[in-house]
Amino acid sequence: MASHLAVPALAGAGFELLFGDLLKIVLIVLKNNSQFKPSLERLQKMIEDMAPNINRIETLNRELDQPHQLERLQGLMSDGRDLVRRCSKIHKYNCLKRPISNKKLLKLEKDIRDHINIVLQLEGVADTKEIKVKQDWTLAGVNNVFSEVKQLRDDIGKLMTTLSNVDRLDSINSNIRLPCVCSPPLLKVDPVGFEIPLSELRIKLLKDETSQHIVISAPGGCGKTTLATALCQLEDVKAKFKSNIFFLNVPKLRNLMVIVKNIFQHKDLQLPDFQSEEDAVNHLERLLMFGLDPDPVLLVLDDVWPGSESILHKLKFRLENYKILVTSRYEFPSFGSSYKLKPLNHADAVTFFQRIALPRDQQSYAPDQQTLEEMVKCCRGFPLVISVVGKSLCRKSAAEWRKRLRECSKAASILTEHEVLNCLQSTVEALNDKVVAKECFMDLGSFPEDQRIPATTLIDMWAELYNLDEDEAIANLHQLSDRNLIEVIVTRKDANEDDGSYNEHFVTQHDLLRELAIRESNSKGIEHRKRVILEINENKIHEWLTEENELSIRAKLLSISTDETFSSSWPSMQAPEVEVLLLNFQTGKYSLPEFIEGMNKLKVLVLYNYGFVPAEVSNFPLLGSLSNLKRIRLEKVSIPSLFLTSMKWRKLEKMSLVMCNIGQAFNKSTNKISDAFPKLVDLTIDYCNDLEELPAGFCDLVLLRKLSITNCHKLLALPEDMGNLLDLEVLRLNSCIELTELPGTIGGLQKLQILDLSDCFGVKELPEQIGQLHNLRKLYMIECSGCELPSSVMNLFNLKEVIGDEETAESWRHFKPCLPSLTIRVHKEINLNWLR
Repeated sequence: MASHLAVPALAGAGFELLFGDLLKIVLIVLKNNSQFKPSLERLQKMIEDMAPNINRIETLNRELDQPHQLERLQGLMSDGRDLVRRCSKIHKYNCLKRPISNKKLLKLEKDIRDHINIVLQLEGVADTKEIKVKQDWTLAGVNNVFSEVKQLRDDIGKLMTTLSNVDRLDSINSNIRLPCVCSPPLLKVDPVGFEIPLSELRIKLLKDETSQHIVISAPGGCGKTTLATALCQLEDVKAKFKSNIFFLNVPKLRNLMVIVKNIFQHKDLQLPDFQSEEDAVNHLERLLMFGLDPDPVLLVLDDVWPGSESILHKLKFRLENYKILVTSRYEFPSFGSSYKLKPLNHADAVTFFQRIALPRDQQSYAPDQQTLEEMVKCCRGFPLVISVVGKSLCRKSAAEWRKRLRECSKAASILTEHEVLNCLQSTVEALNDKVVAKECFMDLGSFPEDQRIPATTLIDMWAELYNLDEDEAIANLHQLSDRNLIEVIVTRKDANEDDGSYNEHFVTQHDLLRELAIRESNSKGIEHRKRVILEINENKIHEWLTEENELSIRAKLLSISTDETFSSSWPSMQAPEVEVLLLNFQTGKYSLPEFIEGMNKLKVLVLYNYGFVPAEVSNFPLLGSLSNLKRIRLEKVSIPSLFLTSMKWRKLEKMSLVMCNIGQAFNKSTNKISDAFPKLVDLTIDYCNDLEELPAGFCDLVLLRKLSITNCHKLLALPEDMGNLLDLEVLRLNSCIELTELPGTIGGLQKLQILDLSDCFGVKELPEQIGQLHNLRKLYMIECSGCELPSSVMNLFNLKEVIGDEETAESWRHFKPCLPSLTIRVHKEINLNWLR
């Protein structure tokens, strides 16, 4: 592959006109930005391979005095140049934008192929040229022309093969439907009773030039976010602001620089290294003035807290066609005009409640009108309360309706936020007959506000706290979801709970319900709490942490969330009974608290960095003292090279590394991984983009039952001794795009039941030894149409299901007569937007 920045010498005028600028920018970006290297290298090769074909067509066109038949590609090439330039500005840790841009590169390549195959029809053009030139040229030149045309046909055939392979480039990322960072969320339900507010706010946004700053204020649970979301979905609002609608949540721990970074990330721009909040504001103002499309700008700031009022004023700029819409429980009169959202009127509340609580299956108990009316009155017109209470009564008995009516009537006597929480509390109390489910609900308050919670983290916590297995933990999640206390989101289109894999499952929760969980957890004195939840904002330590020289807590769960300003100055604390520790942070450098060393009963550790880039963590050797640790999850952490050297976790069973820098940890260690983790049975490595190979001795982890290495785009090969993992039951390799083959020793994995190769389109054939996997029952091969199947697959007698794209499914159908128990399922792409 050429690495110089000059267009190849073989490029003629036609090629230079069409592809010269695009190839130049591809080569420049390849030199300076490695984030899209596989995509851009293939695009470069395709363009260079196309050069002789384009030039031959141009030569024949000139001989025949014909118009340039390739000019229609010029617009496409211009779009391609712009796309590649935008890709060059995307930060390497922007895991939301990279998949989206990769898909755009895929579309560019597909469009090129379509122009060649359909619009230009090169083969037909070549045949036409051959006939006309035979008629016009002398006999002496005919042989040269025939040779020329034959070579053209051969080259076109090669080109079509190249384009066919490239057509699937980076389609692996379409498995994850991630919305843009600041895109308005989708409506989860059709709102009821918002016609008047929508109409009035629409006028303020579209026609009232005096309303530059609008605050939608109402108590929690009134539907402020739903109203703002519905407003952004109105066609005339979208038509006015187009791509310049920015929808950001502003929880307690979010500062101004984070907000500005999100906006830059949303527009595919390189993240500046802001020196201060003032610097961030200046960058944003310049972006709004000069860096966006000329359309008006709408900035939506959702769920703003009182302490964030200064942020609002700093975001006010003297710009035309720039509006800010805020949702908050507070009015902020000094910021802008207030729009007070009222609770639903009684008629709308009844309509909404009936939709939630009374399904149309004619099999559920339907209360009399009086009971229904009184139940609705208890909800006080709050959509959140209606949703939660209504869902909890769906398909319940008459006795349960009467009981809940008595409880809610006591709680809903006056309209205050405290009483709303009390009314919601009655729904949580309905879980008293499911004690573990109630405890699981309160555990959800341990995570930062407005962050998606990985279901696997909850599984790990609940396995140790309540002795639940994966299925029981997920069942509890569904119980909470059925009551509208949480929402379960699945981010991969082919995720299947039947496999026992929940890496693509996440949980979100309304902030008012999170407050309820925290209130319940904090209802007892600190020394008697089952869980202690600490939030340290701007280095302000809780008073009760400073009242005593050394605080001793008896809780089993300890959660500490810190913001971007945290200095890692930890209070003195003893927590000898803690079994689950959650450390949520967003600083680029983070020091582990020294009191970890005394947590002799700690079984689950979660380090969750919800900042933008992997954090450098100091005091890492402290973790080596955790002799009872069984499960660990590290997210967005740069793992030091001493990782394998200092860790001696004799009881560790499960490790999850997500969006971490792990190259140093694995590649530079002289210790065997099996010495550090002798009991490891479950390993997940996801989106670790510096992983090129697994460490020496990896396959000595002979107890491994589940191995998931996914979205690791630089992984080149698997160990040759893969067959040593004799207990392996699940192997997931999806979206490892540089992986080219499976080792032949894979046939030794006699216990393997599930294999996922989806989007590993570098794997061109399965090894013959694949037929030795006699216990394999499910195989994922989505976007693997270029992978050849050996005849040995006929020996996979226990294979029950193959999930693939249409072409892959067709390849398997040839073996269906030999595998009568096999079901071949063609995967259909669906849209799975991550909802807020």
